[in-house]
This record gives sequence, structure tokens and C-alpha cells, in this order.
Amino acid sequence: MNSRSRRIAALIASLFLLLIAAGSASAHGYLLRAIPEDRAVLERAPARVQYWFSEPLEPDFSSITVRSASGETVAQGGVSENLPSLLEARLPSGLPDGAYISELRIAFASDGHVIVETRSFFVGEGGTALESARSGDQVVLLEVIWRMILYAALIVLTGAFSLYALVLLPAWGSNRYSAGGLPPRVMAALNTIIIVGFAAALIGSLLALLQQTMAFFGADLGQVISRGLFNVVRVSTRFGDMWNIRMIILLVAAGMFGASLYMRERQPALVRAFLTANTFALVLALGTLSLSGHAAGSLVLPWLALAIDWMHLAAVGLWVGGLAVLVIVLPTALRPYEGDSRRLALLAVLNRFSPLALTCFLIVTVTGIFSASIWVTAPEQVTSRYGLTLFLKVLLVAAVLAQAAIHYASLRPERFARWSERLAKRGAWLSSLRLEVVAAALAVGAAAFLSATPVPPQVTAAQNTEPVGGAAQLDDYELSLAVAPGGPGVNTYDIVAEEAGAPADQLSAWVRLVDPALDQRSAWLPADFLSDGLYSTAGAEVTHAGDWLAIVEIEDGASTRRAVYPITIRQEAAVAQTRPPTLINLLALAAVAGVVGFAVSPFIRRGVRRLDLSATVVTTALLALVGGIVVVVIGILASESAVTQFAQLTQPPPQVVNTILPDESSLERGQLLLARCDWEGRSQWVEMTRRLPRLRDEDLYFATQGDWNGLPACDAQLSAAERWDIVNYVRSLEGREG
Repeated sequence: MNSRSRRIAALIASLFLLLIAAGSASAHGYLLRAIPEDRAVLERAPARVQYWFSEPLEPDFSSITVRSASGETVAQGGVSENLPSLLEARLPSGLPDGAYISELRIAFASDGHVIVETRSFFVGEGGTALESARSGDQVVLLEVIWRMILYAALIVLTGAFSLYALVLLPAWGSNRYSAGGLPPRVMAALNTIIIVGFAAALIGSLLALLQQTMAFFGADLGQVISRGLFNVVRVSTRFGDMWNIRMIILLVAAGMFGASLYMRERQPALVRAFLTANTFALVLALGTLSLSGHAAGSLVLPWLALAIDWMHLAAVGLWVGGLAVLVIVLPTALRPYEGDSRRLALLAVLNRFSPLALTCFLIVTVTGIFSASIWVTAPEQVTSRYGLTLFLKVLLVAAVLAQAAIHYASLRPERFARWSERLAKRGAWLSSLRLEVVAAALAVGAAAFLSATPVPPQVTAAQNTEPVGGAAQLDDYELSLAVAPGGPGVNTYDIVAEEAGAPADQLSAWVRLVDPALDQRSAWLPADFLSDGLYSTAGAEVTHAGDWLAIVEIEDGASTRRAVYPITIRQEAAVAQTRPPTLINLLALAAVAGVVGFAVSPFIRRGVRRLDLSATVVTTALLALVGGIVVVVIGILASESAVTQFAQLTQPPPQVVNTILPDESSLERGQLLLARCDWEGRSQWVEMTRRLPRLRDEDLYFATQGDWNGLPACDAQLSAAERWDIVNYVRSLEGREG
């Protein structure tokens, strides 16, 4: 086997490794908390099952089905109306002992990825471990195929139009050729490539819509087409939104290309304008891949991550797409030339293309490093499926770079003969370029597979944060509460109840969160019994850091008991929606800025040379710049002030703050003190109790002073603390249904 054959075999082996790497994988989002936990053994059936995810779900295409061991469906549910990242189902009462399986269909809103997985739990004694199946979360071959087709098509189209405008026209353009400025044989080759590219983009887009619809509905291809299910996905999902935008861009680009073909005889001068404009259209089309890819779920500088990913794809299109088109066009373009004429024609193109390719390569490198630094944040993640796929892509890009370096070094005439001699030993110049294209195509395939590969799970809460809560003694009952992680956003509320030192398993339990400083409170959250006196629930009721109250009520069939826990919510313990950039992220971002500066520096220098740099002009420009900055800052401050004023208008801070804990002793005192208010039996009292869910504590406090709807004032001798006791008791009449 000669050297060239060995290199081709190595590239094919790389593609083989890429394809067989498609083993099991999790979705791009991931599970944060499950109630009950997978394979949990419970003493009695929970009231519901809940699964919290790291990002919002598509409500129309996410569902949960709970089945018994015999396969009977016992409950069905979906995405919570109030919390789009929560999948839940309420279970019927009286479930018999045995094994139960929750089948989750999870459609992530950010990128449209759908997985199906099962999680089990056991009710009663004798539960045995059951291996949960995750057969539906594998990388789907059809998804990899359509991504490869679509990525390749958009990259080749971007390369074709940009190569025409930035390389071929400046190198070979001539006014002798009115239609497009290039020889007819070159224009014919370009047009053929573009037609094939548009056809492939259409095929890839249709396959994408069909595969995503099959994944969303769990239906086969026949059902998707016959029932028109793809239209539902197209108009009601984020994936569908991006698909529609991409198709509109492609239709506009195809229309301009068709117009260039139609006008080449009638108005040939327009051909150049249409083809050049399509460069921008295809770069926009590549941007839709970023908006529906990994970058859409970035916790680090989300909008900047999207822009950098878009820049990465655009640079790949200009470099790899342009290289592929160049290799196809060169044999046709160079056919009439021989000897020095052929060499000069080739050098004219390569001297134009190589600086562009070098700039794009640098952009691809630094933007790729930035993107990788977002997702690979720990050493163990390097060996994850995403990390290994990324490493394979880097190896393939290195192969492209090695080949490109040889071509770049041969551009100077004094080097051309020497490198041509070496290339002749391995094959012709064009064959060497083709080998570079093959390596680049495999790298694009790796990139497409990478986009279908899950990123490593990201840390969404501070590490080593202790839950907040406390313990309370209520006669024979001891209640302890743990709020984890104890930050704004999603928290789990775990209640442990003991009676006379033994687990209390026959209770009903609820939790309510109160922010005294803002006089706001959540709805009552029913806690599910898990085991050994443990009751648990979860929610996103805590909206900000600060001092809160957690109220726990339990019922044992004979009485209701209450405990109140002052808790301090810490910002550092929050489940993060964003994550501050690390030093590596910032260094990668600085590299991106440096390369972009290098790329635009020729245009800046050219523009600076044309500027009038007289003192008057420079002073005026500086004043205008400073004035613009001042206007922007004033606008930002005014906007923030307007938001603050609106919040204060709709939810103003209370004039008086309830400083008395609403515990059992306060409620008992308030019930006795209410007799000094002469409210009971009055219509205003009935109206007040009916409107309790909408009234604030300060409203009730002012009512004790005679400032509510004509209700008489309470005894003037009451102290402020006694009035708050009355408020706490009246609030307890609200009921848990709110």
C-alpha cells in the first residue's frame, strides 16, 4: 500500500470510529431531581411523581406515564403549567404494593432533542432492584444522517458563493464574460455544485423535520406523513421555528440563484450581484444551526456563546466549503492551460484563497476552543462521549491543517517547484487537494455527529452547600426541615417527622414559603411520604436571596400541628441559569477577539487611511462618541428605573412588616385576641376571609385599626405584637387550596 492509500485508509478508519461511537447517551438537558428517586423502595405510594430537568421542556411533546408491573396504566401527566422544567403526574390513592415504572418522554425546548427513559419505584416491603431502561436516549442514526447532509450542504453552498465573490472573481474575473465575470465552463461547474447543494439542503431539511416529528410523537414514518404530524412540530416547537426560518432563507437564496440563471442572457450584470448576495444569505442559514444546537443551552455568556458558535460555522463554510468547491472547479478551470500558464492560473487562485483559509482556520480554532471550554470543564469530562468525539474532530482538523500547510508553503514561486517535486512523489497537486477535502469532509461529519452528541452534565448549583432549615418539638412530634440546595430557584423540601422517637409514617404534610420583607407567600405544597418518616416536595417558590419563613403543617387525622422555620436563602446555593466565565473561558474569548481583530484589521487600516484625521474632525468624533455613550448609559439607567418603579407599583414593599412568627403559640394567642375585634358575624368579616389569598398581612394589620371596608377597629389597647398575632390567626383561616 502506498503512502497516499495509507492516508486515505486512515481517514476512512477515523470515519468508522466516529460512527461506532454512537452508543448510549443522555439528552442535552439532564435530570436535576426525581421524587421518588430511581429504584426507591417506599413504605406507601406517593401522591405524585415529579422530575425536575435542567432546562424547559416542550409541553405539547413531553409526557409521563406510570404503569404497574403488569403493564396497566395507573397515571398520566405532563409538564407543569407553572414550571416548564417540571414533569409530573398525580397518582391515584390506594395503589397496591408492588413495582411501578414511570415512562418519561422528554422533549427539550432548546434543541428539540427527545429521549424516552424509564424509572422505577417500589411500594411496600419486598421491593427488589430493577434496572431502569434507557433505550430511547441513544444517538439516533437518522439524526446523524440528516445533520451530516444538512451541515455539508449549507457549508458547500456557503463555500460556493463566497469562493465566487472573494476568490474566483478577483483571481480570474474578466469583463469579457458578461454573465458572472468568469469563463462559461467555470460558471457551469459552479452552477452545478450550487444546484446539488440546494437539493441536498432540501433533502436534509425534510429528513430533519420527519426525524424530529418521529421523535416527538414516538410515531413511525408512515404515521408522521399520513397524519400530517410534521406540521404540528413545524408550527409549535422551537425546532420548528428554526426550521421555518432556515427554509425561508434557503428559498430566498434559491430564488436569487434562479434569478441569476434567468438573467444571465437578459441582464448579465445582475448575475454577479445575486451570487454575491447569497453569501450573506447562507451565513444566516448557518446561524439557524447555532440557534438550535448546543450553544442555545450554554450557561456561560449565552448570547456570546451563540454568536461565537455562529462565527465558527461561518468560518467553516468559507474555509472547508470553499476548499471543496475549489477542488471540484479547478480541473475544469485549468483544462485549457499547460506549463507556466497552468501554474500561474493556479497560483492566482491559491494566493487569494490561502489568506482567507488561514484567517478562517484561526477563527475555527479559537472559537472551537471557546465552545469546548464551555462544555468540558473537568478532567473526567475529557473521557466523556462528548469529549472523545471532540478529540476525534480535533484529530481530523489537524489532518486538514497538515495538508493545508504544505499547500500554503508552496505558494511562493521559489518554493513551488520544490514542493511540486515532493507532491509528485505522492500524487498530483489536485489529488493532494482532494485528500485535504476528504479530511475536511470527515471533520464536518465529526462536527455533525458532535451536534447530536450530549454535552457533559453541567454543575448547576454550588458544591458543598449545606441545606437550610431547622428542627421543632411539638409535644410528642419532632419535625425537622431541610431546604436544599437553599438558594433562589428550584429547591427540595424534606420533612422528617418522628413521634416519641419513632418515624411518623401516617401523616399528611404541607410546606409554605413566606417572604416577610415583601409580604409575599407561596401556595401550600403537599409533601409526599417516601419512607421512615420522610416527606418531600420540590418547587421554585423562592425567587431571591434573603430571610424567609418556611411553614410546615402536619395532620395525623385528629389534629393539625404547625412549625415555623426562619431560613436564610443564599445566592451562591442557587440552581444556576447562567454561570460566570472561568479563566479558561476568558482566555479563549480573548483569543477569539484577537483573531477577529486580525481578520478585520486590513479593512480597518484601509478605512483609517481614507479618514480625515484633522484635529477638528477627531475632536468632533470623540465628542460624538462620548455623547453616544452617555445617552446609552442614561437609557440603560432609565430602563432599570422604569422596571423598578413598575415592580414597586405592582408589588410595593409593605409599610409595616410582620415580625411575629406565625407558629402555634401565635395562632393560639391570635384566636383569643380576635374576640376584642367584634368582627365575627359581620358581612365584611365574611368578605375578608373569602379574599384572604389576595390580601397581604399589612392589609389585615390595618384592618385591626379600622381601615378595611368599614370593618370596625379592634380594641385600641392592643399592642403591635398582639395585632400581628391576630393577623397570623386570620391568615391561618385561608385554607390550603388558596
